[in-house]
Amino acid sequence: MGNVEREYGMTTTAAADVETLLGRVADLIGNARPMPLSASVMVNRDEVLELVEEAVARLPEELRAARWLLREREEFLAKVQREGDDILEAARVRAERMVQRTEVVRAAHQEARRTLDEAEAEARRLRHEAEDFCDQRLAQFEIVLDRTTKMVQAGRSRLQASIPESSMDEVPDDGGAENDFYDQDS
Repeated sequence: MGNVEREYGMTTTAAADVETLLGRVADLIGNARPMPLSASVMVNRDEVLELVEEAVARLPEELRAARWLLREREEFLAKVQREGDDILEAARVRAERMVQRTEVVRAAHQEARRTLDEAEAEARRLRHEAEDFCDQRLAQFEIVLDRTTKMVQAGRSRLQASIPESSMDEVPDDGGAENDFYDQDS
């Protein structure tokens, strides 16, 4: 009896009443007629239920409050567990999105690097083609200039050969370089 009083905070009378009722239920079941060929016994259902209901009714209010607190605690723990699960799921989804974003960024960087490499290769190719084109044009221009120089030299040689030596003496000396050219006005 002392354990029940300490555990549930019952008064001595309430504990004795509940223990008496539960003792009567135990006696009723213990003295019940056994069923043939079975470990079961036959009890009067109404009588057992009446005793149990009376025992429950005599339980102190503190015990009911404690049961209510336990039920509230279980509901609170279930709610917190659901919220925790929701938070974990949201974190998992966010982490997945971040990983996907990271993958997208990594793929974008790779694509940008590939595009940049292709553009640089194309620029090198175009620069080489432009240099080759300029070199070809300069080579052609050099050939034309070489021919023109040869033609000018040949023309000057013919011109000098046709001018008499005496008229060359009449041309004033201006410092040397201009003497190499024929001045048709003089």
